[in-house]
Amino acid sequence: MVNKHISGLSLLEVSLVLLVIGLIIGGVLVGQNLIDAAAIRAQVAQIDRYNTAIKTFEQKYDALPGDISASMVTKYGFTTLPTRAGTAGRGDGNGIIQGYAYVTSVEAGLPCAGENAWVWEDLSANSGLIEGNFNTATDSIYTSAIFAPNITKILPTAKIGNANYVYVYANSSNLNYFGLSSIYEIATNGYIYDGSLSPGLTVAQAYAIDTKIDDGLPQYGNVIAQYLNLTLAGNTVWAAGGGTIGAGSGVNPTTTATPGSSTTCYDNGNVTGVMQYSTEQSGGGQNCALSFQIK
Repeated sequence: MVNKHISGLSLLEVSLVLLVIGLIIGGVLVGQNLIDAAAIRAQVAQIDRYNTAIKTFEQKYDALPGDISASMVTKYGFTTLPTRAGTAGRGDGNGIIQGYAYVTSVEAGLPCAGENAWVWEDLSANSGLIEGNFNTATDSIYTSAIFAPNITKILPTAKIGNANYVYVYANSSNLNYFGLSSIYEIATNGYIYDGSLSPGLTVAQAYAIDTKIDDGLPQYGNVIAQYLNLTLAGNTVWAAGGGTIGAGSGVNPTTTATPGSSTTCYDNGNVTGVMQYSTEQSGGGQNCALSFQIK
């Protein structure tokens, strides 16, 4: 008789292999969760730091950065953009950090023209209150459109990544906000466009940030799911993903029944009521953007 050895894994060996695979997958998932959590903390800290810098600037110079009047700029010896027109959106000292249009009138949607761009110069090059040395935004139109990586010369890069930047604007209610969304291009007149990019934040990221800072509701409180998208409405719009304006009008929230999907930022389950972030429906796409009221 010839003894034949049949090779193979015993049930115990198979179990051990599956256990090892499970541990590896679990470790990867835990590691990714830690990375995601760190990114959220870094983004929250960045907004807090900028908010504190604006408060400190106001206490020291008795004016808001960017909005500070031409006479005060001269008094304090600012070297970056020392001459400002003092007209609407150009250092008029009215307490609103706003942009200006070169053709029509002052518009909130010009975060890279006038006070909305100068705020970063005043906080960095002129006062040293934040990191960086923003000094390229001037009281004139840009000679050509600005794309990454040169956008970083005008606006700070968001800690959350994903082509997001932090900018400042005043909405139609004259409230000053930090905006957090993806930017593809800064046009010659100072308008920003997200181009083919999505708003820049996943629903999970937006919800986590909102919850840490505010009430976790996308249309209420000091943190809201709004951003500037000049390709859509020329001003602030509610984030909905995929280049679509979300439910609501202007700065006003809505309780209209709105279904959720893999491409929404928020919904109310298609039942009239307060909107919630679409954490259960979203497929992980970058459907959200946020605005933080400057306090």
